[in-house]
Amino acid sequence: MVGKIVQRLPQPSKAHYLGKGKLEELLSLKDSLDYDVVIFDDDLSPLQQRNLEDVLQVKVIDRTALILDVFAKRARTREGQLQVELAQHEYLFPRLAGQWSHLDRLGGGIGTRGPGESQLETDKRLIRRRITRLGEQIEAMRKHRALYRRQRGKSGIPLVALVGYTNTGKSTLINALGRADVLVEDKLFATLDPTTRRLKLPDKRVVLLSDTVGFIRKLPPTIVTAFRATLEELDEAAVLLHVVDLSARNAAEQCHTVEDVLADLNLLDKPRITALNKIDLLLDTSRAWEEETAIEYLSGRCTGDDTVLISATRGWGLNKLLETINHVLSSSDRRSLPARQKDI
Repeated sequence: MVGKIVQRLPQPSKAHYLGKGKLEELLSLKDSLDYDVVIFDDDLSPLQQRNLEDVLQVKVIDRTALILDVFAKRARTREGQLQVELAQHEYLFPRLAGQWSHLDRLGGGIGTRGPGESQLETDKRLIRRRITRLGEQIEAMRKHRALYRRQRGKSGIPLVALVGYTNTGKSTLINALGRADVLVEDKLFATLDPTTRRLKLPDKRVVLLSDTVGFIRKLPPTIVTAFRATLEELDEAAVLLHVVDLSARNAAEQCHTVEDVLADLNLLDKPRITALNKIDLLLDTSRAWEEETAIEYLSGRCTGDDTVLISATRGWGLNKLLETINHVLSSSDRRSLPARQKDI
């Protein structure tokens, strides 16, 4: 990154997103910074993106396009790749209109269509066809996953689903608890594909521990839609295990983001455990907190009665976390019993 600018406006410009003065400032920086790409930390309309590229004469990328690009590099399974490709095509489709504007004047007349319009219609038809095909393939996978979940439900083995902001340590935790071999990297969305492992609790009960795609601030709707099949795992979970990066200075904001996504998915009523992860980083940086202080810091955002301080990397607090999972599942089982059986 060679530079960064910020503008505060009551609302973005409909034509260029930026105000006139800020746009001129950005254009004037081109000679000194020699930038060839401009990335906006927000979604741009097709018109805004096209107008910005006309003025700046460089490639303009918005938040959704950047996230989709990262997702495309991270997806490894066939399902993940199809989901990302679908989201990419749905993002691209409304942005085709300006791709062939340079050909509009090359033909046409009364009762005819120019080659630019013909190319645009051809591209739209191809993308529509590809979107339909991708949707059918993903739907087939979704049905297969639903069948697998029904079979799993008949076994009576409860599912504990990990949720959290991206890069909070979910993959490290599932590796530590479930002896998995999930890729672990200090990157956003290092793993996109769901992983499920068996886990034995202190009372010898067996549960399934499942990892899901990490959330992020202003998660694009196209991502939520494309990954619907993956996120349906959360709906089947008996308990949600919310992993929080306690070392992040915006940990509270990240928690709020996760809560918003769970609310959008109608999952706020699910039994939940909060694992405040990476406490070893707090100790390493001489920012050691007492448990009460850490919980108070995030109070009202993502913590509750079932909150545990852990370090997935060093294995700290994992026994207590397993005991808490055991307790929450037992409490949930008890709440689901008829009133007469609860008193036995």
